[in-house]
Amino acid sequence: MPTILIGRGDEGTVALDSRYGNRHGMIAGATGTGKSVSLMLLAEGFSRMGVPCFLADAKGDLAGLSQAAGVPSEKLVARLANLGLADWKPQANPVVFWDIYGKAGHPVRATVSEMGPTLLSRILELNDTQEGVMEVIFRVADDEGLLLLDLADLRAMLGFAAEHAKDISARYGLIGSQSVAAIQRALLKLEQDGADAFFGEPALELADLMRQDMSGRGVISVLAADTLILKPRLYSTFLLWLLSELFEQLPEVGDLDQPKMVFFFDEAHLLFDDAPAALRQRVEQVVRLIRSKGVGVYFCSQNPDDVPGEILGQLGNRVQHALRAFTPRDQKAVKAAAETFARNPKLDVVQTIGTLGTGEALASTLGDGGVPSPVQKVLVSTPACRIGAVTAEERAAVRARSPVGGKYDTPVNRESAEERLAARASEKNSPDAPPVKGSAKDDEGGSDWGSAVRDAVFGTKRRQGMLETMAKSMVRTAGSRAGQQIVRGILGGIFGGRR
Repeated sequence: MPTILIGRGDEGTVALDSRYGNRHGMIAGATGTGKSVSLMLLAEGFSRMGVPCFLADAKGDLAGLSQAAGVPSEKLVARLANLGLADWKPQANPVVFWDIYGKAGHPVRATVSEMGPTLLSRILELNDTQEGVMEVIFRVADDEGLLLLDLADLRAMLGFAAEHAKDISARYGLIGSQSVAAIQRALLKLEQDGADAFFGEPALELADLMRQDMSGRGVISVLAADTLILKPRLYSTFLLWLLSELFEQLPEVGDLDQPKMVFFFDEAHLLFDDAPAALRQRVEQVVRLIRSKGVGVYFCSQNPDDVPGEILGQLGNRVQHALRAFTPRDQKAVKAAAETFARNPKLDVVQTIGTLGTGEALASTLGDGGVPSPVQKVLVSTPACRIGAVTAEERAAVRARSPVGGKYDTPVNRESAEERLAARASEKNSPDAPPVKGSAKDDEGGSDWGSAVRDAVFGTKRRQGMLETMAKSMVRTAGSRAGQQIVRGILGGIFGGRR
């Protein structure tokens, strides 16, 4: 079976067996200790196997996967010799650049309906009551046959719900005007953050993330996240949505010789910070079950305890870079990281974590039968791609030869909720529209004069008419003989009775 060489140490090599690539993993370590290199190493290794990968580039350095490494320096030559990589040579990887904002890559879009009310409510930071209103709005849109594709559709649907709040509340449950207004304000804030570029069509198709190039190598999809990372909720919710889509759409395949796709979740703590219990439970469920769909998930973060314990326990492949124990929390994190490894009696893990140099790591992978191998200190292997950012010209060249550019670069705006609701309002207000019972046109000749007379006599919902006024007056005056005569005279004149 093909393997990915992670590193070499005094006790031998540590490699990731392709059979256990879908058993998930963790790359951890302090800033500047080599996490990005380990991530690139794994992505490049999976690509060589023909496995597509998806990763978010939060700092811009992962884009170097698209370029071949430069001429080896003396330091690199010595490192390659220590690793025993005699056949190493610079090589670029097949890469497709993506960007939610469409600037540094092909636009990534999803429809509002695909995102769903739960994840959308988390982006908008809604409370439980407001989330319930959002659920009702989605249900009304489904029942009315209104497509929710972009934020304009959702905004139109909120206006429709506010206008028909009484009818909707009677059928689906109470929706308050204050909750609708709060959602509208949150939606405005989301639009100001640029999220309106994410919602729309053409929506991303998962098949375009699970591609191979002409030589059979897996395509690495790199999401430009340097701007997106500044909106943590949008960033984490998008990646969780993508993971959920993979889980829901891919068929069960069991354990394969190699994964169908590998998903790298950088800055993993953003997913779990301030996350409600229900969302954390959803992440745990997806991570636990998605391996049976042939998808591997690898979390990258500074501390292993950034990932909840119930999820951390499912990450069988580990690469731990240096952690500096400067504070009590750091010391606790070091101990927690040491306890997650399979014990090696020859290695003091707690002490070693604090003394690792750049490019060194503690590594443990799953072996035969899915049993974790004893942790080893290793010199991390070197990817054949460039370690670092790319220029604007290099990025543009990669984007120009992309196989999916023509499909996603031009937005599409088809008829959806906004257009349908606007058409309904236009028909309702049109002078050629059929008369509505009780409206100004629902009288002989269709004139406003007949309506005015009828309203004056019989009244409206907001204003009482002549009959109601006289009836109330009748009650007040009926006690006197003169009042009774007046009432009889007036009523007789109106209804044609005898005096």
